[in-house]
Amino acid sequence: MKKLFLLLVLAVCCHATGASEEKTDSAFSKQLNELTVVSTRATAKTPIAFTNLDKGQISELNHGKDLAYLISLTPSVTMSSDAGAGIGYTGIHIRGTDPTRISVTANGVPVNDAESSQLYWVNMGDFASSVQSIQIQRGVGISTNGPGAFGASLNLLTDAIGSTPFVSVDASGGSYGTHKETVRFSTGLLGNHWGFQGRLSNIGSNGYIDRASSRLNSYFLQGGYFNGGTTLKLITFNGTEKTYMAWDYASKADMEKYGRSYNPSGKYTDADGKTAFYSNQTDNYHQQHYQLLLNQNIGAKLTLNATLHYTHGDGYYEQYKTDQKLYKYKIDGGLRADVIRQKKMRNNFYGIVASLNYDNRKNLTANFGGALSKYDGDHYGKVLWVGSQYYWDDDDNKVFVSGGDNLYPDKKYYDNNARKVDGNIYGKVNYEFVKGLNGFVDLQYRHVSYKMSGTSQEYDANKVQMPLEMNRKYDFFNPKVGLSYRFAERHTAYASYAVAHKEPTRNDFEDMLAESSQVVPQAERLNDLEVGYKYDGRSFYFGANFYYMDYDNQFVLTGAQDSNGEMVARNIKDSYRLGVELEAGLKPIKGFEWNINATLSRNRAKNMTVTVINEDWSESTANVGDTHLSYSPDFILNNTLSYSIKGFKAMLMSKYVGEQYMTNSGFRKYLESDGSYTSAMIDGAFVTDLDLSYTFRLKAIKGITLGVTVYNLFNKKYESNGSCSMNFKRDGDRIVAYNGGWAWATYSAQAPTHFLARLSLNF
Repeated sequence: MKKLFLLLVLAVCCHATGASEEKTDSAFSKQLNELTVVSTRATAKTPIAFTNLDKGQISELNHGKDLAYLISLTPSVTMSSDAGAGIGYTGIHIRGTDPTRISVTANGVPVNDAESSQLYWVNMGDFASSVQSIQIQRGVGISTNGPGAFGASLNLLTDAIGSTPFVSVDASGGSYGTHKETVRFSTGLLGNHWGFQGRLSNIGSNGYIDRASSRLNSYFLQGGYFNGGTTLKLITFNGTEKTYMAWDYASKADMEKYGRSYNPSGKYTDADGKTAFYSNQTDNYHQQHYQLLLNQNIGAKLTLNATLHYTHGDGYYEQYKTDQKLYKYKIDGGLRADVIRQKKMRNNFYGIVASLNYDNRKNLTANFGGALSKYDGDHYGKVLWVGSQYYWDDDDNKVFVSGGDNLYPDKKYYDNNARKVDGNIYGKVNYEFVKGLNGFVDLQYRHVSYKMSGTSQEYDANKVQMPLEMNRKYDFFNPKVGLSYRFAERHTAYASYAVAHKEPTRNDFEDMLAESSQVVPQAERLNDLEVGYKYDGRSFYFGANFYYMDYDNQFVLTGAQDSNGEMVARNIKDSYRLGVELEAGLKPIKGFEWNINATLSRNRAKNMTVTVINEDWSESTANVGDTHLSYSPDFILNNTLSYSIKGFKAMLMSKYVGEQYMTNSGFRKYLESDGSYTSAMIDGAFVTDLDLSYTFRLKAIKGITLGVTVYNLFNKKYESNGSCSMNFKRDGDRIVAYNGGWAWATYSAQAPTHFLARLSLNF
């Protein structure tokens, strides 16, 4: 592995200069922006399910909401927004798979957090404004870099520099104090060899949910050198964010009492006995990316692509926490108090990505490549302030033992470090046996070494702080094979079978410490069968894809949240996702277009067990049979109608998401002590957006666009996400889900009808 790393570094640093010289950079920008990701992108001959979004399609929806919203109308995608209006903390599920199992790359470089496997779009504000195209591969897809893809992979390709200089200004504003300002520019090609491009962005929103504000600032800068068959490009982009927490969600009872926008985060009782909310209950983070990309033609059929990358992250979130056990903050005594704490992290992620790509321009393409990366991250917590200390007496009265408040500005209560090395190599071949019939083979080996050391946030029954000591190594072999057959003009059928593996995340190991059983998280395995058909006509398109994803030890969200507010996942030994994805598009007349897609699926855990309280208060387990997997709707429908004429365009976009279980227990509701029931379901919802725009030109301005988007046009009251925890007891021969004094169900309410108006100027 070390030898491979040195060879790839040498390829970047000591590249040859091409012999010929182009007069424009159009060929170079095409070469750079396609070949840097050619080995991880699917083509029409690749036997998998995927969707491409080009620059125009992205721009039509990119008015301020996060990138997750821009892909939400593609097949099998559901989206959530903590702030309720699509800006701030947003997330996607694809085929019911949570975001930690969706691999995302930018120019072939992994951008998922190496430890959590999450991609926090809030750290990449307005990144969509610098994206040329997006490919969404559903299922295992083809071999990629970084965390394994267990529901899908997103391949983001950043902007080409282009041959023509330009300046563009985009501004939008609307409901909930939402605004977005973006300036983009390009020098075009300078001296036939150089080009520079950049973007500056500012996004802000107060959010629909109370206090769920977001302040996002970012930039994107790139410079390229083009000389014959050589292209060298340096890209840097960053994001800074300050976001008020809204991930605690609210119960239906609280929504009835305080309103649908109620946010319990930061709630406490002040010295006068009144309810108050902590003003700095915020998440704060800065993330900086660097990429050095090389494309080198080696003759007419062979191309080398190599990228060096480095990402630095630094941030914290601050919380007011009530009624805390002070020994967990290393403060003497068996007392309690309100606490203000900060949880901090600082990390560095760097490595190399490279591939050698062969195309004989007839019937054979082959790719050999890989990646090697290292992550080094520090995590620690600090106590900023401790309120008056007390204890609860035998009659549940609060007895204070100190009158004053105390500051602990440098008091660390946990401190740990994590290091992760991730390396993979792969080889891919696509060969046309006879005209129209292609065979595909993709073999990948991946090695992961993951170490954690230091102290955790958890304490044992004897009030002793538990160490966070972990050293794991994983070796995965991920084969993929398939056939595609273009058996008539515009008709293509395909089938593929793939195996994928994925290691547990940091949260999986941390959450293990919080449970008395401390079951060690296991790596996941997925066997994925995809069978599909496509018809691509001039005015009509149709596609159907059948999938069967069979899992061993799949990590599935339980519905619960940990002490940090993050969703908890657990291994389920046997589970599967079975479904069909249907797509169709129609262009019956000039200017009119209709696109629709639907997913019908069955997502199940086999022989699910739950922990049950027996009548004598002892514990046992009970098999509740095959149950619905959490956050996995059985039906999703997306529908878009658009019409354009003489610069005017109207789009009506609708999305239906079926009901979702929030636990894997199979119970739709649980019993409260008063005999009432609380739902453990996210109800289905049908939501429609309307977009209107008009583009025209003036002498001094190449293009002016005025537009407005009305979201949730019909004012639907719905929730996109939630959390749930419940207890189980025996009632004769039945298993009953009940409150038990600490169960809950909370929901992420989404905004009613709201709008964004926009103005775009292109010079």
